[in-house]
This record gives sequence, C-alpha cells and structure tokens, in this order.
Amino acid sequence: MADPATDGPAHPHEPHDPGLAGRLNWLRAGVLGANDGIVSTAAIVLGFAGATSDRSAIVLAGLVGLAAGAMSMAAGEYVSVSTQRDTEKAVLDLERRELAEMPEEELDELAAIYEGKGLSPELARQVAVQLTEHDALGAHAEAELGLDPDELTSPWHAAFASFVAFVCGAAIPLLGAAFAPSSWVTVIAVAVALAITGALSARLGKAPVGRAVVRNVAGGLLAMGVTHLLGGLAGGVIG
Repeated sequence: MADPATDGPAHPHEPHDPGLAGRLNWLRAGVLGANDGIVSTAAIVLGFAGATSDRSAIVLAGLVGLAAGAMSMAAGEYVSVSTQRDTEKAVLDLERRELAEMPEEELDELAAIYEGKGLSPELARQVAVQLTEHDALGAHAEAELGLDPDELTSPWHAAFASFVAFVCGAAIPLLGAAFAPSSWVTVIAVAVALAITGALSARLGKAPVGRAVVRNVAGGLLAMGVTHLLGGLAGGVIG
C-alpha cells in the first residue's frame, strides 16, 4: 500500500494552488466590473436615445459615462483595497511583535487552533512546533488570520483590473449606439452580455446559473427601460 508521505499526494490531478482563491476573487471582481460597465453605459446611451435621435450626442454621452464610470471604479477599488492592505499589514506587524515578545504563548495558541480543528493535543503540538520552525509568521498568519504574508492584495492591480473590466463592458452598448441601426440591437447585445456575466458570476460563486442569469438580465433591462422612459420625458419637456 502506498504511503502518501513518501509517494506523493493520493490525488495527483487535484489542483492545490495556494493563489487560486485570490485569482478567483480577482476574476469575480472583473466580471462584476464588466457587468457595471454594461448596465451603466447602456442606461446612459438608451436614456439619451429616448431624449434625442442625434447619434453623435448619444455616443458622446456614452463616452463620457464610460470615462467617468471607469475612473470611479478604479478609484473606488484603489481606496478599498488600500484600506484592506493597510489592515492586513497592521495585523501582520502585531503578529510579528507577539512572536518576538512571547513565542511560547504564541506556540500554545497555534497548537490550540489545530487541536480545535480535531487533532489530538500531542499531534497539534507537534504540528505547531514544526510549522513554527519552518515559518512562524506564515503559520500564524494562515491559521489565525487567513492571510499569506507573501501575497497581500495590491491596490494598483485592483484599480487597473476594475478599470479595464468596466471599459470592456461599457464598450458593448457604446458600439451598439455608434453603429447599430436600431436601439433594439443595442438592447439585445446588452441582454446577451448580461446573461454571460450573470452565468460567469454564478459559476464562480457556485450558485444556480439560471436564477443569476434571469436576475442579471432583468435588472439590466429594467435600468435601460427606466432611463429610456425618463430620457423620453425629458426630451419632450425640453423640446
């Protein structure tokens, strides 16, 4: 019978990527950013289409909405992730001080964590000792805080990803407004794009796909319908 300790993992094809969760979070954020770009820009474009038939004015409004939305998303993500990173660095600095000032108490705490997860007191102590000897900060950060000291979130990466995702999503209704012969073409393109982003977000979150798609498409169509109606009313008042 093979010994997993010497012959490798029992499931060699099972992925064990320590950065997988982080990449999934970024992908989920990108999908949501693209979704925001689709809905907000489509709402602006169709709102203006309800107020005027001047295609250049509609496209200009869409471009302004794209620029404003992308910058807002990037700035918001940068501030949010910067705050998160500062918090992560603060708790890691505290953990470093505690490891330097009271190593025995920290070792007891780590052993207690593993004992609480089901290990026997003796095995929990042995695991805590070995992990502390290998990488004390990493072991405590992972067990106590759920953090990897070497993979803290980057606010610049988050801001860039949000900016690009929003622009890509916003490009769909904007191109429709610029080149489609009818607003209905834009609506259909937006609905298809929202169905795709809804399905992706559901799969990433392991949620029912059908419900997410219906919710996403319905919400987008409602936003477009309301803004188109308001645009028509505003155009009638101004005209």
